[in-house]
Amino acid sequence: MALKILIAGGFGVGKTTLVGAVSEIRPLRTEERLSEAGRTVDDIDGVERKTTTTVAMDFGRITIRAGLSLYLFGTPGQDRFWFLWDELSNGALGAVVLADTRRLDDCFPAVDFFEHRGIPFAVAVNCFPGARSYRPEDVARALDLEAGTPVVLCDARSRESGKEVLIALVEHAGRMHAARMLDSVGR
Repeated sequence: MALKILIAGGFGVGKTTLVGAVSEIRPLRTEERLSEAGRTVDDIDGVERKTTTTVAMDFGRITIRAGLSLYLFGTPGQDRFWFLWDELSNGALGAVVLADTRRLDDCFPAVDFFEHRGIPFAVAVNCFPGARSYRPEDVARALDLEAGTPVVLCDARSRESGKEVLIALVEHAGRMHAARMLDSVGR
């Protein structure tokens, strides 16, 4: 059995890095160099040193135990690739919305996407060196998250930190799916 998890968020927030850090296999990456033509449509404010971008998806895997794996799908961050999100989210257990507090507005579209589709998600605040730090409850309030939506501080480069994010998501998704089942039985 395989459980599908999306890693989403704005452009340059660390989705590819997170998938690579936690995957037990060499991740599939669809990275391409940023081009001059793309500079007119991609907002690189705050990520000026970024030289590549995901143009389709990233893919990684984590084996939990024999017969149970997590499949990780990193989504592209730019608006022009959002048509892929509907297909990637089909059948997903849940999603991680990776956030950068220096550009918090960039994760609102991902939060809205998962809220409107009823897909459980957790917000993972990628704590970039030199960025101001915020408490999880402050980030939750700034994003106007529904009560109970996990917000976890993380370092997308760290395998252990990434695992903590995924654990928070899976636990949250389990609670949401159980509540939905109980609700449907109670009708």
